[in-house]
Amino acid sequence: MQDDGQHDDPESWIGRRITRTDTVSSRLIQQFRATLSGSLAEADVPLGLFWTLCPDAMPPEDLGRDAHPKPGLFLPRMPLPRRMWAGGEINFTRPLLEGDLVQRDSMIISVTFKTGTTGRLGFVSVRHDYLSDGQVRLSERQDLVYRADPVPGAVPVRYPDAADPGPPLAELRLSPDPVLLFRYSALTFNGHRIHYDRPYATGVEGYDDLVVHGPMQATWMMNLAARVLGACPSRFTYRGVSPLTCNQPVRVEAHRAPDGGLALRVRREAGPVTMTGTAHP
Repeated sequence: MQDDGQHDDPESWIGRRITRTDTVSSRLIQQFRATLSGSLAEADVPLGLFWTLCPDAMPPEDLGRDAHPKPGLFLPRMPLPRRMWAGGEINFTRPLLEGDLVQRDSMIISVTFKTGTTGRLGFVSVRHDYLSDGQVRLSERQDLVYRADPVPGAVPVRYPDAADPGPPLAELRLSPDPVLLFRYSALTFNGHRIHYDRPYATGVEGYDDLVVHGPMQATWMMNLAARVLGACPSRFTYRGVSPLTCNQPVRVEAHRAPDGGLALRVRREAGPVTMTGTAHP
């Protein structure tokens, strides 16, 4: 879908739609399992593989400075340059199967702005429905956050430590490295330079190293939840709390929540929580 130049007001993009199709191929399943080996629950099609389907495959002239598709193609032109996943919610109806032809219907459902501790923030929420044989297999609300570039010389943001919830029901111990980030970027056709271009990640966007993908962290939590529950959760939510960068040990934890579901989190061993989540059977 090409920009028609008539949508300079971000809120006017609410309701905009796009549809793409893709196939759950055996090659994709094999490569996903190889990339995330050791962190996946048992399933014919691994949980989280849907994030590799129907990627934004744009030619070079349609890419922005960060190698994401330029604003104004499907997502609105925002007055803030830095884009990241903020969080989302997924409702699972039926599992995807190998060989499925999947149609993803996407619609922008909200555009909002607010001011946080790090300055002005813009949020765009997109609803994705994944269908096969005319039936919805899962529905996702994806929340994107936009923020200003870092100010040179500014004091780095300090993220508070979360309260200790006690021993987890289950945990994964991981150590994401540049090879893992590169392979996951390739699987998802994600050209965002913060995941593979260290000078850009540190010098332009102000991170201390390459940034671990938000959906990869959510995939870790989703699969740990499936291991504890013994099946794919019916509803899964996740929210980014602070950046996670590579080359440091990470723990993915599942705790029992008061409502009977699971409270999930990703945390650096020597630092703050980077993502939280919930899962319900």
